[in-house]
Amino acid sequence: MSSTAFQQLQDYLNQQVLGQPDFTRNLLIAVLADGHLLVEGPPGLAKTRAVQSLANGIEGDFHRIQFTPDLLPADLTGTDIYRPETGTFEFQQGPLFHNLILADEINRAPAKVQSALLEAMAERQITVGQRSYPLSDLFMVLATQNPLEQEGTYPLPEAQLDRFLMHLKLDYPDAETEQKILRLTRGEALNEQMPAPKPLTQADLFNARKEVLEAYLDDAVENYLVQLIIATRQPQHYDAALASWIGYGASPRATISLERCARAQAWLAGRDFVTPDDIMSICHNVLRHRIILSYQAEADGVTHDQVIDTILKLVPTP
Repeated sequence: MSSTAFQQLQDYLNQQVLGQPDFTRNLLIAVLADGHLLVEGPPGLAKTRAVQSLANGIEGDFHRIQFTPDLLPADLTGTDIYRPETGTFEFQQGPLFHNLILADEINRAPAKVQSALLEAMAERQITVGQRSYPLSDLFMVLATQNPLEQEGTYPLPEAQLDRFLMHLKLDYPDAETEQKILRLTRGEALNEQMPAPKPLTQADLFNARKEVLEAYLDDAVENYLVQLIIATRQPQHYDAALASWIGYGASPRATISLERCARAQAWLAGRDFVTPDDIMSICHNVLRHRIILSYQAEADGVTHDQVIDTILKLVPTP
């Protein structure tokens, strides 16, 4: 399958979500890499709109879940309901049985609810009572976190963050984009909505995923990818300052995610081979939530992105 259809979908997303081209591209990368996204940013940056627009362009259904402190796991997974007329229990599916899920402000829900979502993300099934129920082959979660408010929140543990393919950071648009947003919303209020492209079928999507996996990855480029991950675990072999900043490095899941995302990045660019630039362009989003900083780094004000920048400078490029 050609990447042209996905490029058209990305153009549509960029017309619906203004000023966030990296966000829309990474949405498609996550779809092609069969992974989930954690998005951090202030409210009002069209995160819900982006996922809804993606659902309009792909054959699948969308559901938004607002996470709150009183949410229960059954509110996500569903539960067994007793039917007195038959004297039996009947399973009532929860919102996780949709294709595209927006988990809004995931850090506002307690650990039991977070674990129910993350288990569904990892296992592609949910368990209620003594029975397990498979989820759809097309199942993607976009979870959001609001960095402005910390009161009444339950931060995700590092081990659970590793379940996300990428961690994206969004910021407010500039003045020019803000004016375009005003015109877009005014036009929509006047029913001047832009038609969505013909939705991609799930068969098209699964075929595209196979093509992504078949993209050529040279041994030297593959070794470069692995060395980036090793550098997070053995930073003392590269630089003393880097070693003082990293408490724990990235897991093998990071290696897998970086490879899948680099392949998807290359495929979206219309290439059937992966370059070091593909890896470098996606590296921050894949590793940002997987590297645990040391107390020294936090005391010095060193960020995850600065650590990743240093690794990219120190690891030789093929």
